[in-house]
Amino acid sequence: MKNYKCIAMLLAGGQGSRLYALTNQVAKPAVSFGGKYRIIDFTLSNCTNSAIEAVGVLTQYQPMRLNEYIGNGEPWDLDRNNGGVRVLPPYLAKEGGEWYKGTANAIFQNRNFIKCFDPEHVLILSGDHIYKMDYSKMLEYHCEKGADCTIAVIGVPIAEAPRFGIMSFDKTGRITDFEEKPKEPKSNNASMGIYIFRASALEKALVEDEADPASAKDFGKNVIPKMLAEGKKMYAYGFSGYWKDVGTVTSLWEANMDLLGDAPVFDVGGGGKVYSRNPALPPQYIGPGGTVKNSLITEGCEIYGEVSDSVLGSGVYVGKGAVVKHSVIMENAVVKEGAQVNFGIVDGGTTVGAGARVGDADGDKNKIALVGRDLTIADGEIVKSGEIRS
Repeated sequence: MKNYKCIAMLLAGGQGSRLYALTNQVAKPAVSFGGKYRIIDFTLSNCTNSAIEAVGVLTQYQPMRLNEYIGNGEPWDLDRNNGGVRVLPPYLAKEGGEWYKGTANAIFQNRNFIKCFDPEHVLILSGDHIYKMDYSKMLEYHCEKGADCTIAVIGVPIAEAPRFGIMSFDKTGRITDFEEKPKEPKSNNASMGIYIFRASALEKALVEDEADPASAKDFGKNVIPKMLAEGKKMYAYGFSGYWKDVGTVTSLWEANMDLLGDAPVFDVGGGGKVYSRNPALPPQYIGPGGTVKNSLITEGCEIYGEVSDSVLGSGVYVGKGAVVKHSVIMENAVVKEGAQVNFGIVDGGTTVGAGARVGDADGDKNKIALVGRDLTIADGEIVKSGEIRS
């Protein structure tokens, strides 16, 4: 097998518990987004657009649907005999094995996969963020600095900083301080959870971390602070584009709404392409009396009611007199005649009965009504603002 300058390890085993009903049956990276995508499509597409030819996808929680979706990697041009995409679940070897204990332990358990490609550098990614990024530019920066580790960084509102790994760095970009989820952050420079390691430095750090019984086996909590304390060459790579951690119902709803408008906050069609595995369905149909305003309507949809400021996945049906506003309706959901959905998220395969209501007319983005997968909201039933059905 040929040597690779850089391969990617994509962490995609997250439970996504703050998405509640949306992740009861699927891992967070497999949740639908933007009508025709899954969250993981963005990271996989970034790899393709950055000429990363070998990607290991580390799965754990509810992996079946995610594994099925990734398949042989063909939609992302990662169906290759050498390299390509490989799904890497935890496994039991002769010497024993266990579930991934943390992000660092997940990579540690898959060191043999990395060694197969003998890369100079290893790119560590998360499969649950919405963004477009050319990793090749970050790799070029990493190599120019002669870094042991480079961390992608983005500025966040200081009030949100305690949710992230926060770092400080000097005028050359060299990191001088790093703290995971600090109560009192020293800056608003947040880690994006994107790391490039020199392969030999990563191997050494992982072996040492695994041998430490007090470690949580996590990059942000343990590996990165230890490398920094040891004086390793660690640099921050600034990113100024759109990036969203869709870890909550509100943030997922916001990210979908960011796709709308004449000048969307996030232009999914601009820059590098986002590839996905899509069903072969007929074109969308707007029937007599159907109206659509400022919305994304995917193939296979039938609209006989009113849809505005919303994102509809493939195969969605909206009946006569039904009203969908400020909402996300995922694939193959049905909104029957006279029903109303406002400031809501309705997962795939669910039916909202005739005259039923999901969310309130004066809805609040911080109180999104959420209905899980393959459910039925009875005719005339009400799901209140902020309520979760699963």
